Amino acid sequence: MTIDKQSEFTAKQIDNKLAKRATTNRPQKRLTFIDIIKGNFLNRDEIKIHYKYFLLLFVLMMAMIYSNHLVNKKIKIVNALKEETEEYKSRNAYAQSKLIKVKMESQLGKEVAKDSLMTLENHPHKLLIKLDSTDAKAK
Repeated sequence: MTIDKQSEFTAKQIDNKLAKRATTNRPQKRLTFIDIIKGNFLNRDEIKIHYKYFLLLFVLMMAMIYSNHLVNKKIKIVNALKEETEEYKSRNAYAQSKLIKVKMESQLGKEVAKDSLMTLENHPHKLLIKLDSTDAKAK
């Protein structure tokens, strides 16, 4: 009885070894570009064995894509803020120039008041004198 069990056990071991040898020595079909596009490479034995590494790569790629997306959002916000600061700077420069002009006018008004001069209410008229061409030759 023990001899039969040993012979059965060895026969099973031999069958297992042959089965393992058959699966490992099976020639793989050559991987083509179309297989990659279709996703057929995911059914290969090498991928099934190392699926953890491919899953890790996939997660890392998704993390990179998401972080890039966040960076692009931040860049858009920074550009909008830069434009806004430029507009505020131009508004500030315009307000400062008006302020300087008002200060100059008030200072000028004080100086004129010291000399007892008044500002004109009516603007002066410009006189245009036309000379005839004959009068110019005579002189």
